[in-house]
Amino acid sequence: MGRGRAKAKQVKVARQLKYQSGNTDIDRLKSELGVSDPGGDDYDAYDELAEKYADYADDGPEDRKDGTSG
Repeated sequence: MGRGRAKAKQVKVARQLKYQSGNTDIDRLKSELGVSDPGGDDYDAYDELAEKYADYADDGPEDRKDGTSG
């Protein structure tokens, strides 16, 4: 006995998470997780990845520089 009350609470919490309006405080979440902002507002992870893999951008699968095909 007592399982029904615990399950009801889990369902209630799950519904709150599912239908929450998205008022997440990102800065507070970052501080709780210990995440630092690596480059400030102008940091763009996409640019960093694009630069890292620029050699593969124009190559087709058959003529990659590393000899792989895929």
